Amino acid sequence: MSIFKAYDIRGIYKETIDEGIVYKIGRAYVLKFRPKKVTVGRDVRVSSPSLFKALVKGITDQGCNVVDIGIVTTPMMYFSVWNYGHEGGLMISASHNPPEYNGIKMVRKDAVPIGGETGIYEIGEMVSRLPDKLPGKKGKVEKLNVMDSYIAHSLSYLKKKLKKFRVVTDTANAVGGPTASKFFKKLGLELIHLFPELDGNFPNHEANPLKEENLNDLKEAVLKNKADIGIAFDGDADRCAFVDEKGNTVQSDMIIGLVAKAILAKEPGRKILYDVRCSRAVEDIIKISNGVPGRCMVGHSLVKAQMKREKAKFAGELSSHFYLEDEHYAEAPFFVIIKVLEMMTEENKKLSELVAPLRKYFQSGEINSQVEDKERKMREIAERFSDAEVTWLDGVTVEYGSWWFNVRPSNTEPYLRLNLEADTKKLMEKKREEILSIIRS
Repeated sequence: MSIFKAYDIRGIYKETIDEGIVYKIGRAYVLKFRPKKVTVGRDVRVSSPSLFKALVKGITDQGCNVVDIGIVTTPMMYFSVWNYGHEGGLMISASHNPPEYNGIKMVRKDAVPIGGETGIYEIGEMVSRLPDKLPGKKGKVEKLNVMDSYIAHSLSYLKKKLKKFRVVTDTANAVGGPTASKFFKKLGLELIHLFPELDGNFPNHEANPLKEENLNDLKEAVLKNKADIGIAFDGDADRCAFVDEKGNTVQSDMIIGLVAKAILAKEPGRKILYDVRCSRAVEDIIKISNGVPGRCMVGHSLVKAQMKREKAKFAGELSSHFYLEDEHYAEAPFFVIIKVLEMMTEENKKLSELVAPLRKYFQSGEINSQVEDKERKMREIAERFSDAEVTWLDGVTVEYGSWWFNVRPSNTEPYLRLNLEADTKKLMEKKREEILSIIRS
């Protein structure tokens, strides 16, 4: 399977990705985009230092200068690119994947993401036919510490004094540890920090808050310490997941709804995007708050492009990615955390109380089914439900008054993914089984 994917480059270290291929990717990136200076950062995986060296050598051998920002989160890399006017950026990371994986996220000037169709697939082809001859002049490397400027920038979103909340954060021994610690302390909060030590083997649990078992330590700590909120970050800290004061997971579409409400209180009429899997409750609260709701495809490069095209203020995915116009459409986890804490302060409510009005529908969760001919099956589903409102933004979405569902294909595996929601639990369960029987027939 190719390491050159729709949203980034990713593979298993020493099996599908190594220093040799990463060196070539560095050269290909410069040949493709012709930058003079780029930002390069890395996470804390065991393989990241050697892959970082190979990447920097490839970039500089091809004549481009490198700004080494060291061990950083992916949002810090994006910030470095647009804040300092660099012409591109590359981040050595495999995000939430297990420790044996590594990869590269890439952007152009202004932190515009590079996806499969906008450069990744072409770079994948270029690495096998690079010219032997190198430029006569190599690029230079300079170091830059962006931690303090990134924290100061993030704190600029704080518009009111917060209550002294007790916060538990779990950074899973990943790169988000130092930044999160400094950020929460600057907010004046009482912080209980789980697994702050940097360890690229992720010894306590995977740095993937989307897997419910990886939130168990956070939930226990919230209850044990009588905390107001729990927040978990993934392996490169571009995603944050929330747990309420009762130790319950708060689904990310509920957070999208809350933040949309906060934004629209100050900027009514703005457009807010949410991916095709998100609850109708998000659309409801955006409309009630005098905003313009809009669905978007799944995948960070696709969401960011649509935000820019449609002049959206904010967007979110069910995968706990949250994007902000002010961050040049990049991920903004600290902005989202600040807005949630401000709402808890201003409305004098617990997180569970803020979310309760949004929990009015019943959801199936995402269910995967192995299907060989994914396109044919989706067409069959659309024909079967042709009396409904049927759209094809990302897979097929079928909408009725009291229930709806989306079926979308995996980019990398022979799976169709079902998300279904209904007004009652009984209707949800009935329709879930009905749709699954069609998908799996």
